[in-house]
Amino acid sequence: MSKKKLFLIDGSAYLFRAYHAMPSLTNSQGEPTGAIYGIVNMMRKLQADFSPEYIAVVFDAPGKTFRDDMYSEYKATRSKMPDELRSQIEHVHTVVKTLGYPFVMTPGVEADDVIGTLAVQATAKNFDTVIISGDKDLAQLVNKAVCMIDTMKDATYDEAGVKEKFGVAPDRIIDYLTLIGDTSDNIPGVPKVGPKTAVKWIDQYGSLDEIVTNADEIDGKVGENLRASLAQIPLSRDLVTVKLDVELEQSPENLKMGEPDEAALREQFARFEFKTWLRELGGSVASSPSKEEEIVAVNYETVLTTKELDAWIEKLKAADLFAFDTETTSLNSMQAELVGLSIAVTAGEAAYVPVAHDYDNAPKQLCRDDVLKKLKPLLEDPKYKKVGQNLKYDRSVLANYDIELNGIEYDTMLESYVLDSTATRHDMDSLALKYLGHKTVSYSEVAGSGKAQVTFNKVPLETAAHYAAEDADITLRLHEVLWPRLEKEERLKNLFQTIEMPLLTVLGRIERNGVKIDANMLAEQSHEFAKRIDQIEREAHDEAGQVFNIASPKQIQEILYDKLNLPVLKKTPKGQPSTAENVLQELAGDYAIVRLILEHRGLSKLKSTYTDKLPGMINPDTGRVHTSYHQAVAATGRLSSADPNLQNIPIRTAEGRRIREAFIPENGNKLIAADYSQIELRIMAHLSQDPGLLKAFTDGADVHRATAAEVFGTQLEDVTDDQRRSAKAINFGLIYGMSAFGLGQQLNIDRPSAQEFINLYFERYPGVKTFMDTTREQAHEDKYVETVFGRRLYLPEINANNHTRRQYAERTAINAPMQGTAADLIKLAMLAVDRWLIDEKIDARIIMQVHDELVLEAAEDAVKKVSKKLPELMAAVAELSVPLVADTGVGENWSTAHS
Repeated sequence: MSKKKLFLIDGSAYLFRAYHAMPSLTNSQGEPTGAIYGIVNMMRKLQADFSPEYIAVVFDAPGKTFRDDMYSEYKATRSKMPDELRSQIEHVHTVVKTLGYPFVMTPGVEADDVIGTLAVQATAKNFDTVIISGDKDLAQLVNKAVCMIDTMKDATYDEAGVKEKFGVAPDRIIDYLTLIGDTSDNIPGVPKVGPKTAVKWIDQYGSLDEIVTNADEIDGKVGENLRASLAQIPLSRDLVTVKLDVELEQSPENLKMGEPDEAALREQFARFEFKTWLRELGGSVASSPSKEEEIVAVNYETVLTTKELDAWIEKLKAADLFAFDTETTSLNSMQAELVGLSIAVTAGEAAYVPVAHDYDNAPKQLCRDDVLKKLKPLLEDPKYKKVGQNLKYDRSVLANYDIELNGIEYDTMLESYVLDSTATRHDMDSLALKYLGHKTVSYSEVAGSGKAQVTFNKVPLETAAHYAAEDADITLRLHEVLWPRLEKEERLKNLFQTIEMPLLTVLGRIERNGVKIDANMLAEQSHEFAKRIDQIEREAHDEAGQVFNIASPKQIQEILYDKLNLPVLKKTPKGQPSTAENVLQELAGDYAIVRLILEHRGLSKLKSTYTDKLPGMINPDTGRVHTSYHQAVAATGRLSSADPNLQNIPIRTAEGRRIREAFIPENGNKLIAADYSQIELRIMAHLSQDPGLLKAFTDGADVHRATAAEVFGTQLEDVTDDQRRSAKAINFGLIYGMSAFGLGQQLNIDRPSAQEFINLYFERYPGVKTFMDTTREQAHEDKYVETVFGRRLYLPEINANNHTRRQYAERTAINAPMQGTAADLIKLAMLAVDRWLIDEKIDARIIMQVHDELVLEAAEDAVKKVSKKLPELMAAVAELSVPLVADTGVGENWSTAHS
């Protein structure tokens, strides 16, 4: 007869994990629900995986514990629990009980102690115990009758598993934890003793007591640290030891899984708007003020005959709006082959039209060319309105088949992004979970993951059809939730309709235009970089007096700080001397080896990211490189570029400029670059309405020289280069929230002097100071800031208790209106330039957008006209209190055009 099994869930640990693992979910009333959702999801999975008969969910009780009495600094370094999590705890407790789980919470002790006590009691009563937790402290409880499962990592730890993970057996975990300490609980260990040293000592001496007895024979710095720590070791050991004799009202045999209270669950799931789970219980959220649609029973059809296709085409023609999506063989739209299309006209009713599933014994499908021929008039006619999720991709895929998708009315990715760029990721799975409470079928569930993943044409049709039809269905449902919210916000609605949606088509055109690169030139640069990288390594080895791996942060740390004794300016969270870029920059002025390390990093990155990689990314059909521009990634509204990222090629270094030389036009063409001049400073002048800044820009003065004249109290013609450099640092530094400390570092002056510069600046430009103060105050009240065009950036941590996070949010509040307005302006410029090129039938095209710059490729006979018109178009996209200025250049490559 098998033994009874007791499952003990570390509820407090899983609560924090659920909170950090889930997106920032809220219901329609704005109540945070992510942690509640995560815990319920875990409980349901646990039930499905183990069907436990005896179980308890154990939580920490509020208030102090006996460990706080032992050590007043216990957990003192922990930051305060986020209010967003704190507000969910009581609901988590309630829903766990409502699900039928025995609930245990004992004042004065921690959940670990309750779990330990129950595990001991269970063993005495001939139970096996399974502890569900990832907390290393609980590994001390593992024995022949007790194991631990970390469901988050799908890992099980028996006695051998604990030894493999930690290097010591469960009965030595207390010794191990005492030696290494615990920074999260503020339990002191022995300084400089990490896991490896702790395991080594325990292996050598057998136990902590023996290590203490033989402390005098352990040499080196760690030996000194051990001897200096002997007095506090007993306290640390007591703190890490799980209490096994807590007085409990419950006993293992009483902890039986109960039946869920379905009526109460329906009420709770309705309140939190967990619609999928609510539907399982036969409930709905009709009484909720949310306008979100309940995910009701679906009717998904697989279209395999011409008759079925014709019937759906008639439905599409009769619809005011229909959802459209493609399934393909690749995320690269230029190379993707169409496998099928999905469509939906009403919530719950969708169809999948497969055209190229070609696995063995795949069902007969309609011919792709025939399907596209039938759909082409509908897809190209702008009077038939379409909604999709990231339709830029689908539009490009259709362009491979000579179909121009028109009538793009809405895009749910962009609707979500414009509503709140920071609320969630804007992919369909995340949006469905946040706004519909629905977990969609993921791509990996139908196509596999990693090396086992297949392309969509190899996915069995019965699996593929539901997945694809769901995409169209969920897209339509998302639009029905998101669009009413956008309509209520006039400025956001206008931003969506006049900037983001028109830009979708323009960006698609730019991506397909691509850019030509000189692969031979890049290969030559790669060769030269490789030679210089080898030379740098040799020089660095000479400086160090030994060979080391210059690409290894750990070995750099050992050379710089252990061997060469360079000053430690900053430490990592683990207490190690930092080798981060900004730290090394500070050291570079005084140490040649640091300059070599930085040069090696820079060249290696350029070589691997660009000179080696770009030639392999040339599209074999077009002979050009095609990046992807993402509209819904950067919170401020800026576009981001990927595969390849063309926005990070450095302009200020000679090597970066050389890479730009490899970006060339086709024969008979030139490249034209147009770059907004000092755009964010101009926006600062507009927003702050500071008279001094407004005058400098209106007069067309060198604004940095004008600032220097004001700050240093001198005439414009007498401003020195150093003074102008300092003024420039202040001008740009204040935009990005630079402190006196940061300015001092940049200018290589002490902090008081830097603060004096900032004070002088604010005396001369009081409007800037007023704008910054007012913006901060308003941000604390509204919890968001806006660009000139009404784009919002929400600041969820603007009122955080954590000082660092709150300060970061305040800096963002000041910078975001400027960076976001700059992003809006360059988008408006792209729209204006693209429209002019098409309307005037100019033989030129936009091929890149990088920060505040547009790059065009133009036929030689159009260069003069385009060069003259570009700055006019860019200056006219908005009327600010200061002139907008765009500098334009023409060249045989990107570098010469930009300079």
